[in-house]
Amino acid sequence: MLTVTVPSYAPAYAPDRFKQVFRRYPAGVVVVTADSGRGPVGFTATSLTSLSLDPPLVSYGIGTTSSSWPHVEEAFSTVVNFLGADQESLARTFATSGIDRFAAPTAWRRLPEGEPVLDGVAGWLRLETERIVPAGDHRIVIARVTDSWLDGDRSPLLFHDGAYHSL
Repeated sequence: MLTVTVPSYAPAYAPDRFKQVFRRYPAGVVVVTADSGRGPVGFTATSLTSLSLDPPLVSYGIGTTSSSWPHVEEAFSTVVNFLGADQESLARTFATSGIDRFAAPTAWRRLPEGEPVLDGVAGWLRLETERIVPAGDHRIVIARVTDSWLDGDRSPLLFHDGAYHSL
């Protein structure tokens, strides 16, 4: 008979510990924008992941309680805006609830297909949603990259331990 002993230092799962672990995991900062036909929406995210090169797929997470969620769910496409190191204020704007995130001083325009894209970002990806996967209180959006733009001379904005940083 095999006996398994669990070490006494192995803590049980705790939501606070989960948050602490990920606060210490640095991540790039993006703003995801969309327009489902009811006006532009957007939110700050650190959950962007490259999934596949062929076909080019990415994923990002969005909370189902987010004001942007119903619009992202209905939109055929979204734009991931990569923020530069000097764009902390833009990250904070799109992380703030209850405001018009696209009002001045936010500078933005529409791509030829109609999606909102932020001006002055370090780069962007235009995405067409392939699949939305339920994941607890969030949804994982899996999307195909259909267009992109990059300013290769910009350093990225990072988020680590509750604060914004640059390389």
